[in-house]
Amino acid sequence: MTSSPQPEPPALAAATAMFVEVLVVGIGALTAAMLLLTALIGPVTTAKLAPVAGSSAAAGVGLASAYALGILIDRAADAALTPHRRRLRTRFFPSNTAYAQARLRLGDVPVLAARADYARSRMRICRGWTLNTLALTLTADLAMLRYSFEYRSLTLCATTAFGMATAFGFYRAWRALTVTGYRKLAEQTTRPTASPPVPAQPQSGPASP
Repeated sequence: MTSSPQPEPPALAAATAMFVEVLVVGIGALTAAMLLLTALIGPVTTAKLAPVAGSSAAAGVGLASAYALGILIDRAADAALTPHRRRLRTRFFPSNTAYAQARLRLGDVPVLAARADYARSRMRICRGWTLNTLALTLTADLAMLRYSFEYRSLTLCATTAFGMATAFGFYRAWRALTVTGYRKLAEQTTRPTASPPVPAQPQSGPASP
């Protein structure tokens, strides 16, 4: 009796990492959506809906929504940064074919491929959170405008400055990870060319008997 095939651990680990990655991006997007909703409905309605938000059903819907939003934000951020990413890639690969061939050669070395996947996962999180941070900054400012509290103007300015600085930090991290990934891929998949043989030099002096 043959046993059913079990999923390979690397494939299972990659699928789990992808799920967590999308969820991490989606949680930020869901938070921005909740802040926008708070700004639209106002403090009175928000207080009435607070008990519903803490229920188990709301938690399940929130988890599913975060995953779905994570996919949308990841695709939107990728579309926004694709032109810049392609310009960075041309520093190391002259064409899409050369890049694809390098990816195939890297797949022959599982250790290097796993490291590259981990680096790309961090890159995608930074890419998604660049967009997330901008959305969170905007929606947080809109939500605070609906509430009256002390030092509101100062809080708005501090939130905006912090949000813009954080978004720029995520962008810089994405750019650094992208450049490093392309550079390492080029170095690890470039096959060294054989050096030409060095001709023997004639020896000077008297010949041996």
